[in-house]
Amino acid sequence: MFSHTEFVLFGFPGIIEYRKFLVIPFLSLYVTILTGNSLLICRIHTERSLQSPMYILISILFTVNISCTTSIIPKLILGLSLDMNEVTLTGCLVQMFYTYFMAIFESGVILSMAMDRYVAICRPLRYNDIMSSRTLVYMAIIGGARGALLVSPMVILASNVQYCKSNIILNFVCENMGLLSLACGDISKQQVVGLLVRIFITFLDSGLLLFSYSSILYTAMKVISGKARHKALHTCGTHLVVAMLMYTCALLSSVVYRMHSHVSYDVQNLFNAIYLMVPATLNPFIYGLGVKEIRLSMTRSWKRRTVGVSTSMHIHANKTFVLHLTEERE
Repeated sequence: MFSHTEFVLFGFPGIIEYRKFLVIPFLSLYVTILTGNSLLICRIHTERSLQSPMYILISILFTVNISCTTSIIPKLILGLSLDMNEVTLTGCLVQMFYTYFMAIFESGVILSMAMDRYVAICRPLRYNDIMSSRTLVYMAIIGGARGALLVSPMVILASNVQYCKSNIILNFVCENMGLLSLACGDISKQQVVGLLVRIFITFLDSGLLLFSYSSILYTAMKVISGKARHKALHTCGTHLVVAMLMYTCALLSSVVYRMHSHVSYDVQNLFNAIYLMVPATLNPFIYGLGVKEIRLSMTRSWKRRTVGVSTSMHIHANKTFVLHLTEERE
């Protein structure tokens, strides 16, 4: 029995005549993601007042946003505009690994941010000791190891399957069940592993997140008062909005995919795009507007640039005027 070694990623199959027009919204989203996330990463790393664990974790989240979407959107745009939809089995498995790995790592970053706020509000006297640079490194290592350990079995099992039904994946990204739907023979083991990973991540991460913010809310309402309480709740509220956005988009995408017999492939692709791209697009705006320190830093930077440009134009105008007077006198 033969097995395909090359596949075609054919997203949005129900609107073939309009597929090329989808380049505009996806390219716009990608430019927005690159611009917004990159600007805030640079701002955080160049502003001394933002050199704290919370903002470093935020910059890591922005880096994940760029990395994950860069592994998907350029290929999608090439497929929509130039019909460059082909991908090898190895390339498909690599994209699958990277996409799931980054999704799990992003969830780990969200949890780390919740832990940072928990320590800052519930254990403020030990904050500098607990949330040290070494702790951030450990968090990154644990998050990466967790992602690799959970995703590797899915990819290894998918690589050992024979694919002979078709070589057309009706999606714009190599997704586990989308690829396995083209397999011949029994894939129950692969399905169970994929489901267990999703359940494990969903219940573990949401449970830890709920515990962290419940403890934060209890401490803030009982111990902290006045402006300090408002600031603590506002900062945590911003983090919680980002977490809810990511988990809600993931849940919607998962539910729609499970209803594949009642939902068209275009709708599945749409919700997949929402899950993969919308949080990465909105996160810089949420933090840029929601976190006072980042907002003030961006405002100061903008004012300095505006004043600098205005001063430069004024000096240039004065030099031109003086030069003109000198030429008239001569």
